[in-house]
Amino acid sequence: MAFMRTIAKLFGQSPFGPLQDHMQRVSDCVEKAIEALTAFQAGEYDKLDGLAKEISDLEHAADQVKHDIQNHLPKSLFLPVDRSRLLEILSIQDSIADKAENLGIALTLKRLELPEVLRELFSRLINTNIKAFRNVLRIINELDELVQTSFGGAEAENVKDMVDDVAHLEYEADLIQRDLLKALFAAEQQFTVGSFYQWTKLISHVSELSNLSERLANRVRTTLELK
Repeated sequence: MAFMRTIAKLFGQSPFGPLQDHMQRVSDCVEKAIEALTAFQAGEYDKLDGLAKEISDLEHAADQVKHDIQNHLPKSLFLPVDRSRLLEILSIQDSIADKAENLGIALTLKRLELPEVLRELFSRLINTNIKAFRNVLRIINELDELVQTSFGGAEAENVKDMVDDVAHLEYEADLIQRDLLKALFAAEQQFTVGSFYQWTKLISHVSELSNLSERLANRVRTTLELK
């Protein structure tokens, strides 16, 4: 596999290179999940099974990269980065890919209608969670710059500011989720028992994107502070 051939080179350049490679695979999963959510909102139900399959394939590819990193991560790195911290970052990234896969599957389990009473809040929930994820993706992509500055200076402060932005987005997403659940419960009689349950699960899956993004951002912050 090409990744296995280059992983030693990636670790030689930076302890974060392989993590960035894996995070890009995670991003592929999330972006495909966004495509599935867009199709769902547009009522394009015929696209959902195919998109869910694509997400699962992308998640499997991300898993392969994860396993390669776990198998090839050196026991010691001559940099101020603890090996266990790198593995924790990898684990959270993996959880985001898993959540994207779960989201795709959830959209196919039962055909759900998107009632107007939920449409605006559901769209806001999706957009805020997407923004949180894309911001933490930016953070991971900044980590090489931190290696060059010995995890200090203006670059580290910039990353810490981005971590704060992700935390704020997660807070905003929580508020939207609360309002959306209130709207769902207020309209409970419009749904079958199965549809109501599936809606609660779908909302939870979407919301986990920002929850995990905040957790990942905070783990990066903790790693930066271990100098």
